[in-house]
Amino acid sequence: MPSMNKKPVRMCVACRGRFSSDVLLRLQCKDGLLGEFTKFGRSFYICSGCLKNEKKYTKSLMHQCRSADATYLSNQLKEIVAHNGKS
Repeated sequence: MPSMNKKPVRMCVACRGRFSSDVLLRLQCKDGLLGEFTKFGRSFYICSGCLKNEKKYTKSLMHQCRSADATYLSNQLKEIVAHNGKS
């Protein structure tokens, strides 16, 4: 008998850990700009553990956004986290 309380499991792009989607931060890159997911287009997730380690998420952000400007992406993510209050 299947469980009715199953939550979606998603993968963090930085550590490849699998977590419930409600504990992950969902982001998307559109035209090289990092932002919160707007419900249109492709998105990716980052866990709260990886958000605390800039070195860990920088390479993943550069890959997801196809950008070489690590400092800019890192600053955008910090603004999103501060605005969202999730860490």
